[in-house]
Amino acid sequence: MDETSVGSNRHRVIADAAALRSRLQHVYWIGGGSGAGKSTVARRLAARYGLHLYATDDVMSDHAGRSTPEDSPYLNEFVAMDMDERWVNRTPEVMLETFHWYRGEGFDLILEDLLRLPGEPRVIVEGFRALPGLVKPLLAVPSHAVWLVPTPEFRRSAFDSRGSTWDIANRTGNPGKALHNLLERDRLFTDRLLAEVKDLGLCAIEVEETMTEDDLVEEVAGLFGL
Repeated sequence: MDETSVGSNRHRVIADAAALRSRLQHVYWIGGGSGAGKSTVARRLAARYGLHLYATDDVMSDHAGRSTPEDSPYLNEFVAMDMDERWVNRTPEVMLETFHWYRGEGFDLILEDLLRLPGEPRVIVEGFRALPGLVKPLLAVPSHAVWLVPTPEFRRSAFDSRGSTWDIANRTGNPGKALHNLLERDRLFTDRLLAEVKDLGLCAIEVEETMTEDDLVEEVAGLFGL
């Protein structure tokens, strides 16, 4: 994802990054692909070390309500689509390039939320909306961010174990095609994410089926220096 791919939000963040770094130095970031275990790892670390957990998935509805067509044009287009238009009638490549959160829309609202929080306790942010190019300028300590990158097999296994594999697809007129499109879009996003993390010199953990939840928690805790 280059600067164009995440829209104008990136430019706003970069412009303010010098001031933001000192205000957000108590924040740890866990980004990554769907099904990688971000929520589980963040929840366990928050409980163990007394961190405030900020889950970006939990505030998506609030952020959508706080957005306008002017600052979030891709979100505005997405909201206007029916389920088949979103998940069946478009290619995974188009779905990837036009998905609003992947474009960085609403990231400035994440920052607004974080800046309202007190400096203590420390904060752990988790979610796929933590895009590497947006997070890197905010890092006083580069190792305070990590991206969990699941293999396709791990992702599908994680979805199946949650019982959520078909949740979105079953709300369309062609569940089989919708599921294929969703999984392929997520694979493309994960591949792009890993490439960007490496290009920016940030930290990534490739999550495979042989890795246990405990292993992943310990690796992230060690990386963060908790």
